Amino acid sequence: MMSPPSKSSPIPGAQGSEAVRLGRPPTIDDVAALAGVGRATVSRALNDQAHVSERMRDRVMRAVEALDYRVNPQARNLATRTSKTLTLINCNSRDAPPNSHYFAAIELGALRAAAAAGFELQTLILHIEDEDRDDRLLELFTSGRAAGLILSPPLSADAALARRLIAQGCPVVCISPSEEARTLLPSVSFDEEAAGYEITRHVIAAGHRRFGYMLGIEAHPAAERRHTGFLRALAEAGIGMDTVTALRGDFSFKSGVELAEALLDRPDRPTAIVCANDDMAVGTMFAAQRMGLALPRDLTVVGFDDAPVTGYIWPPLTTIHQPIGQMATRAVERLVETLLRGHGTETPSFDSVAHHLVLRDSVAPPRE
Repeated sequence: MMSPPSKSSPIPGAQGSEAVRLGRPPTIDDVAALAGVGRATVSRALNDQAHVSERMRDRVMRAVEALDYRVNPQARNLATRTSKTLTLINCNSRDAPPNSHYFAAIELGALRAAAAAGFELQTLILHIEDEDRDDRLLELFTSGRAAGLILSPPLSADAALARRLIAQGCPVVCISPSEEARTLLPSVSFDEEAAGYEITRHVIAAGHRRFGYMLGIEAHPAAERRHTGFLRALAEAGIGMDTVTALRGDFSFKSGVELAEALLDRPDRPTAIVCANDDMAVGTMFAAQRMGLALPRDLTVVGFDDAPVTGYIWPPLTTIHQPIGQMATRAVERLVETLLRGHGTETPSFDSVAHHLVLRDSVAPPRE
């Protein structure tokens, strides 16, 4: 057992409240500096290990008390190598097919970064409808089974969940968060609105003035920002909303087929359909060709993601290259940086990675 610190012999030079002076949560390095010992000595004293004299242990514990330092269980696990596992959380609706390209690209990017840093990566798939979803996430951390979490959409948009994780001191990094979650936790994304604007400008430049738009699920703010960029491009071109029919899908190929049939079975059918992801765009192309339309002569279609299939279908799909793997890699790097610093949540900051427009053959001037 560790001896309690002696309050009658304060550390020389330590005056007033050291915790207040720091203005941030103290770290093990702060304890070492105040105690005038090495970091390793502090670690041995806190873990009640041998080879630490009672005098030195007492000095460390008085520094701990002066700083009001709280040992981070995850940092201790890292130091003793009992937990070097990061958990990537994917979440979708129970009834919706998964976006296989998106999930696979995130997992591969995260796995490579974790391995390079000497960590293991596990993946947990949750469903939006699960009532115990948030509790299961918290239990991963509090039980010591995960040193930190990477949240992908739509969980990365959940500000209430972010606050619960912060309250527990859980290290978390978000991929493509909502605006509110971005102010709470460190995050990585790209400019979704600019990307939606850019691809819509390309379609407008081809001469299109009558549009269909396929939205993603409502719980996906990043996809909503793509739609905002689409609307901004139309407004700048002086194209009224009466020329646009927007329908909501779930990012799946099936919903792309169903929504395309609804859009194209209209007397004023659109000459161009802009889709919030590639799976719905490929479903749109399938439905259009099944209805006897020639692409891109009779219908322009564009997507979002740059999934591998988009370069091999006919016509090859014009889309936005979303840097999914790069975002996951950077998210893991941010999380590892936080863990190695020895404290849980960090000041929110935002990393942006670059996207680009991929020009292929699915865009042509309208036939009429």
